[in-house]
Amino acid sequence: MKIGLQMAASATIGLLVLGAALFLPAGTLHYRQGWLFIAVFVVCTLVPSGYLAVRSPAALQRRLNVGPTAETRPAQRVVICAAAASTLAVLVISALDWRFGWSAVPVWLVLAGDMLVGTGLVVAQLVVVQNNYAGASITVEDDQPLVSTGMYGVVRHPMYAASLVLTVGIPPALGSLWGLLVVALTFPPVLAVRILDEEKAMLAGLPGYREYMHRVRYRVIPGVW
Repeated sequence: MKIGLQMAASATIGLLVLGAALFLPAGTLHYRQGWLFIAVFVVCTLVPSGYLAVRSPAALQRRLNVGPTAETRPAQRVVICAAAASTLAVLVISALDWRFGWSAVPVWLVLAGDMLVGTGLVVAQLVVVQNNYAGASITVEDDQPLVSTGMYGVVRHPMYAASLVLTVGIPPALGSLWGLLVVALTFPPVLAVRILDEEKAMLAGLPGYREYMHRVRYRVIPGVW
């Protein structure tokens, strides 16, 4: 019951913030790309979250424990704030781009963007199903096992790989190309800092992680990094 209320509160606050970040800069509620994006976001977030609430409430609780105050590492508190600012900038610039017609985005590209958003969200939830300790904050628990199979056998940080797919899809889904420039300028450095600091925590607290790093070479994109 408690986790259900927490999930409902988190979803409500998230939707209010998301709506404000889109429709205020768009200057209208008649923003079809914005509504479609929100619909994709809601379905691809709440359905898997409902599954976790039933099958693995502890994993869902770790996902709900989010924000600067949930982080124990100082660097991660800064990263979380920077990530929030980056995401807000992507949403606002994309909505402004749509409003003022800075770029022309065909319908097929809008739909492709929504597919990327949906894919990123669903894959992120599948990562949690595979690794119940994949929380929203960086912690190493006493009984935490090292997961090295499935998606973790391809890249060391499949959750962040899913986040990259999601983030790249946001601007075209919202009818913007200029938003992709904001993604390119802000998201990679924030992601890199978070990953490198997280790996320090894993090396210090998770047995076998150093050997795992040698076995799975790439962090986010196979063959690249």
